Amino acid sequence: MSHAPVLLAEAMDALALKGGGVYVDATFGGGGYSREMLARADCRVIAFDRDPDAITRGGALAASAKGKFTLHQGRFGDLALEQPVDGVVFDLGVSSFQLDQAERGFSFQADADLDMRMEKEGPSAADAVNGLREAALAELIYRYGEDDDSRRIARAIVQARAAGRIKRTLQLAKIAEDAVGGRRGARTHPATKTFQALRMLVNDELGELARGLSAAERALKPGGRLAVVSFHSLEDRMVKLFLTARADAQGRGSRHTPDLPPERAPSFVLERRRATAPGDAETARNPRARSASLRWATRTDAPAWDELEPPSLAPKAEAEWAKLN
Repeated sequence: MSHAPVLLAEAMDALALKGGGVYVDATFGGGGYSREMLARADCRVIAFDRDPDAITRGGALAASAKGKFTLHQGRFGDLALEQPVDGVVFDLGVSSFQLDQAERGFSFQADADLDMRMEKEGPSAADAVNGLREAALAELIYRYGEDDDSRRIARAIVQARAAGRIKRTLQLAKIAEDAVGGRRGARTHPATKTFQALRMLVNDELGELARGLSAAERALKPGGRLAVVSFHSLEDRMVKLFLTARADAQGRGSRHTPDLPPERAPSFVLERRRATAPGDAETARNPRARSASLRWATRTDAPAWDELEPPSLAPKAEAEWAKLN
Protein backbone atom coordinates (compact mmCIF):
# COMPACT_ATOMS: atom_id res chain seq x y z
CA MET A 1 0.00 0.00 0.00
CA SER A 2 1.38 3.45 -0.89
CA HIS A 3 0.25 7.04 -1.07
CA ALA A 4 1.32 9.34 -3.91
CA PRO A 5 0.98 13.03 -2.93
CA VAL A 6 -0.82 14.95 -5.66
CA LEU A 7 0.62 18.18 -7.11
CA LEU A 8 3.55 17.79 -4.71
CA ALA A 9 6.11 19.89 -6.58
CA GLU A 10 3.54 22.59 -7.35
CA ALA A 11 2.39 22.78 -3.73
CA MET A 12 5.99 23.06 -2.50
CA ASP A 13 6.68 25.85 -4.98
CA ALA A 14 3.53 27.63 -3.80
CA LEU A 15 4.75 27.48 -0.19
CA ALA A 16 8.09 29.13 -1.14
CA LEU A 17 9.91 27.09 1.52
CA LYS A 18 12.81 28.75 3.31
CA GLY A 19 15.39 27.74 5.88
CA GLY A 20 14.34 28.40 9.45
CA GLY A 21 10.66 28.54 8.49
CA VAL A 22 7.80 26.87 10.34
CA TYR A 23 5.21 25.09 8.20
CA VAL A 24 1.95 23.28 8.87
CA ASP A 25 0.87 20.11 7.10
CA ALA A 26 -2.79 20.27 8.07
CA THR A 27 -3.62 16.85 6.57
CA PHE A 28 -0.68 14.51 7.25
CA GLY A 29 -2.23 11.39 5.64
CA GLY A 30 0.67 9.38 4.27
CA GLY A 31 3.20 12.06 5.17
CA GLY A 32 4.30 12.91 1.63
CA TYR A 33 4.01 16.68 2.00
CA SER A 34 5.72 16.69 5.40
CA ARG A 35 8.66 14.62 4.16
CA GLU A 36 9.08 16.82 1.10
CA MET A 37 9.10 20.01 3.18
CA LEU A 38 11.76 18.59 5.50
CA ALA A 39 13.83 17.42 2.51
CA ARG A 40 13.65 20.73 0.65
CA ALA A 41 14.42 23.15 3.46
CA ASP A 42 16.01 23.27 6.91
CA CYS A 43 12.63 23.98 8.47
CA ARG A 44 10.22 22.80 11.13
CA VAL A 45 6.98 21.04 10.24
CA ILE A 46 3.91 20.76 12.46
CA ALA A 47 1.43 18.21 11.15
CA PHE A 48 -2.15 17.30 12.02
CA ASP A 49 -4.49 14.45 11.17
CA ARG A 50 -7.80 13.30 12.62
CA ASP A 51 -7.25 9.66 11.64
CA PRO A 52 -5.53 7.60 14.38
CA ASP A 53 -4.01 5.35 11.71
CA ALA A 54 -2.21 8.37 10.22
CA ILE A 55 -0.77 9.21 13.63
CA THR A 56 0.61 5.69 13.90
CA ARG A 57 2.12 5.93 10.42
CA GLY A 58 3.83 9.20 11.33
CA GLY A 59 5.66 7.77 14.31
CA ALA A 60 8.77 6.82 12.35
CA LEU A 61 9.10 10.28 10.79
CA ALA A 62 8.68 11.95 14.16
CA ALA A 63 11.40 9.73 15.61
CA SER A 64 13.87 10.39 12.79
CA ALA A 65 13.34 14.12 12.23
CA LYS A 66 15.51 15.23 15.17
CA GLY A 67 12.92 17.52 16.69
CA LYS A 68 11.99 19.24 13.43
CA PHE A 69 8.69 17.40 13.01
CA THR A 70 5.76 17.07 15.36
CA LEU A 71 2.47 15.29 14.65
CA HIS A 72 -0.80 15.96 16.47
CA GLN A 73 -4.05 14.02 16.33
CA GLY A 74 -6.96 16.35 15.72
CA ARG A 75 -9.09 18.12 13.16
CA PHE A 76 -7.46 20.89 11.16
CA GLY A 77 -10.56 22.99 11.84
CA ASP A 78 -9.34 23.16 15.45
CA LEU A 79 -5.85 24.25 14.39
CA ALA A 80 -4.26 26.22 17.24
CA LEU A 81 -0.60 27.23 17.20
CA GLU A 82 1.66 28.95 19.71
CA GLN A 83 3.41 31.09 17.07
CA PRO A 84 2.72 32.49 13.59
CA VAL A 85 3.86 30.20 10.78
CA ASP A 86 5.36 30.65 7.34
CA GLY A 87 3.06 28.31 5.46
CA VAL A 88 0.04 26.01 5.70
CA VAL A 89 -0.78 23.27 3.21
CA PHE A 90 -4.02 21.27 2.93
CA ASP A 91 -4.42 18.05 0.93
CA LEU A 92 -8.17 17.58 1.19
CA GLY A 93 -10.44 14.57 0.92
CA VAL A 94 -9.79 10.92 1.60
CA SER A 95 -6.28 9.47 1.47
CA SER A 96 -5.12 6.46 -0.53
CA PHE A 97 -4.56 4.63 2.75
CA GLN A 98 -8.19 5.11 3.72
CA LEU A 99 -9.44 4.07 0.29
CA ASP A 100 -7.20 1.03 0.10
CA GLN A 101 -8.05 -0.30 3.56
CA ALA A 102 -11.29 -2.14 2.80
CA GLU A 103 -12.28 -2.35 6.46
CA ARG A 104 -12.53 1.46 6.67
CA GLY A 105 -15.58 1.34 4.37
CA PHE A 106 -14.66 4.34 2.19
CA SER A 107 -14.65 2.38 -1.07
CA PHE A 108 -16.79 -0.25 -2.78
CA GLN A 109 -13.81 -1.92 -4.45
CA ALA A 110 -14.13 -4.59 -1.73
CA ASP A 111 -16.92 -5.58 0.63
CA ALA A 112 -16.76 -4.11 4.13
CA ASP A 113 -18.84 -2.48 6.81
CA LEU A 114 -20.31 0.82 5.59
CA ASP A 115 -18.21 3.00 7.89
CA MET A 116 -16.31 6.01 6.41
CA ARG A 117 -15.44 7.57 9.79
CA MET A 118 -12.04 9.26 9.63
CA GLU A 119 -11.76 9.34 13.42
CA LYS A 120 -13.21 5.84 13.89
CA GLU A 121 -15.85 7.14 16.28
CA GLY A 122 -19.36 8.58 16.15
CA PRO A 123 -22.19 7.69 13.77
CA SER A 124 -21.15 5.94 10.56
CA ALA A 125 -22.22 6.04 6.93
CA ALA A 126 -24.51 3.09 7.67
CA ASP A 127 -26.28 5.22 10.28
CA ALA A 128 -26.83 7.94 7.68
CA VAL A 129 -28.07 5.53 5.00
CA ASN A 130 -30.52 3.90 7.41
CA GLY A 131 -31.46 6.98 9.44
CA LEU A 132 -32.08 9.80 6.96
CA ARG A 133 -35.47 10.13 5.35
CA GLU A 134 -35.82 9.80 1.60
CA ALA A 135 -36.02 13.54 0.93
CA ALA A 136 -32.91 14.17 3.00
CA LEU A 137 -30.99 11.40 1.26
CA ALA A 138 -31.96 12.73 -2.16
CA GLU A 139 -30.92 16.25 -1.17
CA LEU A 140 -27.62 14.98 0.22
CA ILE A 141 -26.69 12.94 -2.87
CA TYR A 142 -27.71 15.78 -5.19
CA ARG A 143 -25.96 18.58 -3.31
CA TYR A 144 -22.88 16.86 -1.87
CA GLY A 145 -22.52 14.26 -4.60
CA GLU A 146 -23.73 16.52 -7.44
CA ASP A 147 -25.62 13.52 -8.82
CA ASP A 148 -28.65 14.10 -11.04
CA ASP A 149 -29.87 10.56 -10.25
CA SER A 150 -30.14 11.39 -6.55
CA ARG A 151 -33.92 10.89 -6.25
CA ARG A 152 -33.86 7.47 -7.86
CA ILE A 153 -30.95 6.36 -5.68
CA ALA A 154 -32.57 7.69 -2.50
CA ARG A 155 -35.84 5.96 -3.35
CA ALA A 156 -34.02 2.68 -3.96
CA ILE A 157 -32.16 2.98 -0.64
CA VAL A 158 -35.39 3.50 1.29
CA GLN A 159 -37.04 0.56 -0.46
CA ALA A 160 -34.05 -1.69 0.20
CA ARG A 161 -33.72 -0.84 3.88
CA ALA A 162 -37.39 -1.67 4.44
CA ALA A 163 -36.30 -5.31 4.12
CA GLY A 164 -33.39 -4.91 6.55
CA ARG A 165 -30.58 -2.57 7.54
CA ILE A 166 -28.07 -1.65 4.83
CA LYS A 167 -24.71 -2.53 6.37
CA ARG A 168 -22.13 -3.23 3.66
CA THR A 169 -20.32 -1.24 0.98
CA LEU A 170 -21.09 -3.58 -1.91
CA GLN A 171 -24.71 -3.78 -0.79
CA LEU A 172 -25.08 0.00 -1.14
CA ALA A 173 -23.12 0.07 -4.40
CA LYS A 174 -25.46 -2.53 -5.92
CA ILE A 175 -28.53 -0.57 -4.79
CA ALA A 176 -27.23 2.60 -6.48
CA GLU A 177 -26.25 0.74 -9.63
CA ASP A 178 -29.63 -0.96 -9.94
CA ALA A 179 -31.44 2.33 -9.26
CA VAL A 180 -30.00 3.93 -12.40
CA GLY A 181 -30.26 0.83 -14.58
CA GLY A 182 -26.63 -0.29 -14.45
CA ARG A 183 -23.44 1.44 -15.50
CA ARG A 184 -24.64 2.17 -19.04
CA GLY A 185 -21.09 2.75 -20.27
CA ALA A 186 -20.37 5.37 -17.59
CA ARG A 187 -16.73 6.09 -16.83
CA THR A 188 -17.35 5.95 -13.09
CA HIS A 189 -19.53 3.61 -11.05
CA PRO A 190 -23.07 4.93 -10.34
CA ALA A 191 -22.40 4.69 -6.59
CA THR A 192 -19.32 6.93 -6.65
CA LYS A 193 -21.13 10.19 -5.95
CA THR A 194 -23.36 8.60 -3.31
CA PHE A 195 -20.27 7.38 -1.44
CA GLN A 196 -18.70 10.84 -1.77
CA ALA A 197 -21.79 12.54 -0.37
CA LEU A 198 -22.03 10.17 2.59
CA ARG A 199 -18.33 10.53 3.41
CA MET A 200 -18.56 14.31 3.33
CA LEU A 201 -21.56 14.30 5.65
CA VAL A 202 -20.18 11.75 8.11
CA ASN A 203 -16.92 13.68 8.48
CA ASP A 204 -18.37 17.22 8.19
CA GLU A 205 -15.83 17.91 5.47
CA LEU A 206 -17.20 21.26 4.31
CA GLY A 207 -17.55 22.51 7.88
CA GLU A 208 -14.01 21.39 8.63
CA LEU A 209 -12.70 23.12 5.52
CA ALA A 210 -14.39 26.40 6.46
CA ARG A 211 -12.94 26.26 9.98
CA GLY A 212 -9.54 25.16 8.67
CA LEU A 213 -9.25 28.04 6.18
CA SER A 214 -10.08 30.55 8.88
CA ALA A 215 -7.61 28.91 11.28
CA ALA A 216 -4.88 29.09 8.63
CA GLU A 217 -5.65 32.76 8.02
CA ARG A 218 -5.14 33.43 11.74
CA ALA A 219 -1.98 31.31 11.96
CA LEU A 220 -0.05 32.71 8.99
CA LYS A 221 2.44 35.52 9.48
CA PRO A 222 2.62 38.37 6.93
CA GLY A 223 4.18 36.96 3.77
CA GLY A 224 3.21 33.40 4.73
CA ARG A 225 1.69 31.14 2.10
CA LEU A 226 -1.54 29.13 2.10
CA ALA A 227 -1.73 26.23 -0.39
CA VAL A 228 -4.82 24.04 -0.79
CA VAL A 229 -5.17 20.93 -2.95
CA SER A 230 -8.80 19.89 -3.43
CA PHE A 231 -10.42 17.06 -5.35
CA HIS A 232 -13.98 18.06 -6.15
CA SER A 233 -15.83 21.18 -7.15
CA LEU A 234 -17.51 21.90 -3.81
CA GLU A 235 -14.17 22.11 -2.00
CA ASP A 236 -12.49 24.04 -4.79
CA ARG A 237 -15.37 26.51 -4.97
CA MET A 238 -15.16 27.19 -1.23
CA VAL A 239 -11.40 27.76 -1.40
CA LYS A 240 -11.75 30.01 -4.45
CA LEU A 241 -14.47 32.15 -2.86
CA PHE A 242 -12.56 32.37 0.44
CA LEU A 243 -9.36 33.60 -1.19
CA THR A 244 -11.07 35.83 -3.75
CA ALA A 245 -13.17 37.58 -1.10
CA ARG A 246 -10.17 38.20 1.13
CA ALA A 247 -7.96 39.36 -1.73
CA ASP A 248 -10.59 41.52 -3.46
CA ALA A 249 -11.71 43.53 -0.45
CA GLN A 250 -11.63 46.80 -2.42
CA GLY A 251 -15.17 47.70 -3.44
CA ARG A 252 -15.76 47.81 -7.17
CA GLY A 253 -17.93 50.40 -8.82
CA SER A 254 -19.27 50.62 -12.34
CA ARG A 255 -18.14 52.83 -15.18
CA HIS A 256 -20.75 55.33 -14.01
CA THR A 257 -19.70 55.48 -10.35
CA PRO A 258 -16.30 55.54 -8.68
CA ASP A 259 -14.92 52.56 -6.80
CA LEU A 260 -16.30 52.16 -3.32
CA PRO A 261 -14.00 52.30 -0.27
CA PRO A 262 -12.84 48.87 0.96
CA GLU A 263 -15.03 47.26 3.59
CA ARG A 264 -12.14 45.19 4.92
CA ALA A 265 -8.40 45.30 4.36
CA PRO A 266 -7.34 42.38 2.15
CA SER A 267 -5.86 39.56 4.21
CA PHE A 268 -4.44 37.70 1.18
CA VAL A 269 -2.80 38.51 -2.14
CA LEU A 270 -3.53 36.27 -5.11
CA GLU A 271 -0.57 36.22 -7.50
CA ARG A 272 -2.32 33.55 -9.56
CA ARG A 273 -6.11 33.48 -9.85
CA ARG A 274 -6.45 30.31 -11.89
CA ALA A 275 -6.19 26.94 -10.18
CA THR A 276 -3.26 24.68 -11.04
CA ALA A 277 -4.16 21.24 -12.38
CA PRO A 278 -1.91 18.17 -12.57
CA GLY A 279 -0.13 17.48 -15.83
CA ASP A 280 -0.69 14.54 -18.14
CA ALA A 281 2.30 12.65 -16.75
CA GLU A 282 1.00 12.82 -13.19
CA THR A 283 -2.54 11.76 -14.08
CA ALA A 284 -1.18 8.85 -16.12
CA ARG A 285 0.96 7.80 -13.17
CA ASN A 286 -1.75 8.41 -10.55
CA PRO A 287 -5.37 8.32 -11.85
CA ARG A 288 -6.63 9.72 -8.52
CA ALA A 289 -4.91 12.99 -9.41
CA ARG A 290 -7.12 13.74 -12.40
CA SER A 291 -9.65 15.85 -10.47
CA ALA A 292 -7.09 17.67 -8.28
CA SER A 293 -6.83 21.44 -8.14
CA LEU A 294 -4.29 23.66 -6.35
CA ARG A 295 -4.95 27.21 -5.20
CA TRP A 296 -2.57 29.35 -3.16
CA ALA A 297 -2.20 32.87 -1.82
CA THR A 298 0.11 35.06 0.27
CA ARG A 299 -0.93 36.48 3.65
CA THR A 300 -0.86 40.25 4.13
CA ASP A 301 -0.37 42.06 7.44
CA ALA A 302 -4.10 42.89 7.72
CA PRO A 303 -6.09 41.39 10.61
CA ALA A 304 -7.81 38.07 9.96
CA TRP A 305 -11.43 38.33 8.90
CA ASP A 306 -14.36 36.80 10.75
CA GLU A 307 -14.69 33.02 10.82
CA LEU A 308 -15.82 31.62 7.47
CA GLU A 309 -19.31 30.17 7.60
CA PRO A 310 -19.63 26.83 5.78
CA PRO A 311 -22.36 26.72 3.14
CA SER A 312 -25.55 24.96 4.13
CA LEU A 313 -25.95 22.99 0.93
CA ALA A 314 -28.21 20.23 2.21
CA PRO A 315 -30.17 21.67 5.16
CA LYS A 316 -32.58 18.72 5.49
CA ALA A 317 -29.80 16.15 5.56
CA GLU A 318 -27.61 18.28 7.82
CA ALA A 319 -30.44 18.79 10.32
CA GLU A 320 -31.37 15.12 10.43
CA TRP A 321 -27.73 14.10 10.70
CA ALA A 322 -27.25 16.47 13.65
CA LYS A 323 -30.00 14.62 15.49
CA LEU A 324 -28.27 11.29 14.86
CA ASN A 325 -25.13 12.75 16.41
